[in-house]
Amino acid sequence: MVNSSFNLDERLLELAQQAPGQWRVDGCGVTRSAKAIPVLVHNDAYVPDTHRTRVLLVGGLSGSFEDVSRSLEAIESYLDGGDALAKEIALSAIPCGNPDGLAAGISRSNAAGGNPATGYPPTHDGYYGHEHDPETRYLWRWISFNAPDVVLEVRSGISVRWEYSGSVSRIGTSLNAYPMSEEGSLLNALAEGEPNKLAPIPGLLLTCPEDSLKTELAKLWAKLSQESALGSSPARQVLDARRSRTPLDVARILGAVYGHKLNPVIYTQGVSLSGQLRLKELDPEGEDPVPDLVHTVHGYSSCTLDQVFGETKSGSNLAGMVWADELTAATGEKRYAEQLVEIADLYRTSEPGNVPPPSDPEYRPEDMFYAGALLGRATEITGDESYIDIQARFLLDAGTQQENGLFWHDRTAPYFWGRGNGFAALGYCETLTYLPRNHIERGTIRRAHQRHLEALQKYQSPSGGWLEVIDFPGAYAELTVTCMVGYAMARGMRVGWLDDSFKLSLAWAWQFVNERVDDEGGLVDVCTGTGVQPGLREVFDRPAIFGIDDRGGAMALWFACEMERYLRELD
Repeated sequence: MVNSSFNLDERLLELAQQAPGQWRVDGCGVTRSAKAIPVLVHNDAYVPDTHRTRVLLVGGLSGSFEDVSRSLEAIESYLDGGDALAKEIALSAIPCGNPDGLAAGISRSNAAGGNPATGYPPTHDGYYGHEHDPETRYLWRWISFNAPDVVLEVRSGISVRWEYSGSVSRIGTSLNAYPMSEEGSLLNALAEGEPNKLAPIPGLLLTCPEDSLKTELAKLWAKLSQESALGSSPARQVLDARRSRTPLDVARILGAVYGHKLNPVIYTQGVSLSGQLRLKELDPEGEDPVPDLVHTVHGYSSCTLDQVFGETKSGSNLAGMVWADELTAATGEKRYAEQLVEIADLYRTSEPGNVPPPSDPEYRPEDMFYAGALLGRATEITGDESYIDIQARFLLDAGTQQENGLFWHDRTAPYFWGRGNGFAALGYCETLTYLPRNHIERGTIRRAHQRHLEALQKYQSPSGGWLEVIDFPGAYAELTVTCMVGYAMARGMRVGWLDDSFKLSLAWAWQFVNERVDDEGGLVDVCTGTGVQPGLREVFDRPAIFGIDDRGGAMALWFACEMERYLRELD
């Protein structure tokens, strides 16, 4: 039974305050009751290089107060080791992987029909929005990409027993540990195969009573503090290899998969076609995509807009033509750019003060990008600033940027959806790319954009990504918002409307994305298409795509190309 005065979040803050500057209190998942799964993240958890052994402590999967207590005592044991231990071991900790079970006082259940202590590896049905077992899915993904050198689980028991899984048998032998045999357990599953398409992470399990815990952990701390006692986990080695890739390397991988179709005409595919042309500029010795692109778009470039888009011309479909000006530049064929201008003319049909018809009347941030990409290009093609004037007025009239600098999903949706803020960042970035430097509203728009990116810096997760719900620790770190914000930072610093104060955030964003693009172009945690949702529960439950995805591939390709340009201009 949980002590009525016990507050896990407060206890973690107290522990973090005992080691100033060492830990960040964060979240690594969201339960069915919308409670964050709390985690202490060590400052060395995600840095590319450290001499410290990275240990992830996991406990409380059962939801029992006793198991959570052992986890908190394990953190105290680490703190008792002082600076000498802290110099050798970087400990992160998930002391309670089942906060709903803890709150309900029901062991081996999360009060939603699930049990976070078992069921690993989890199936992909529903994933983070799983009706019964979201905790297993959040923990499974988060731990794999945290990629510690070893996962240490502690449980309460009447006697001392050590167990091990994976490539820690030498340490296990020194602790008189037994091989783990518990089917469906987190540690066993992490130590086998290719969890999350990475590689195994070894594990140690300590079951013991309270009076034996610190003695047993002292043995482990002493062993792990020895030089070369434990190398990087295979999972971390995979991430190390990915991090060694340049943006151009990643762009080549993405270009082999994305940007080879335009059916239907939609931004999720059109951005990739643009990305192919940008990749060619950066990699002139690579394969020329232009002939294939000309073939791909041939059927559209000779059609009327009604034939291409039908009667309903939504911004997401119209923005599928963002490649047109670049293809004109590559081929000399003016018809592509002319068709883009014809599309931009659709935004002229509204009365002053009204939202242009292709855009949502509640000012969704998606339209900030769709309209900005089209209207800005139309201005550049024609020299007619009235196009970009429409976009500038749209941004200024929206009223969805809040006091904290972030954007609501629209005027009726008072929450900070991740990709919604990505669209806003990208929309402002596209606008500033084409807005004349002497435009009367340029200063206002630049300041709003900078305020937005400064706000986003405060909410960047320790892994470098931005979250599905920006200000909700525990929501998963989502790929597309990170690509879009990273792109906006790289473009802004490269062109000059942002200063170098965004440099570190950009580096972390790139690391996050680089780690989540596999060598076949597969991606990690791309939120599926998401209209305005009734509330946060529905946002949390939107499917997260793992694998090939047009939307994620498009934004990652744009980001990789822009990052390559930024780095080249730094040299």
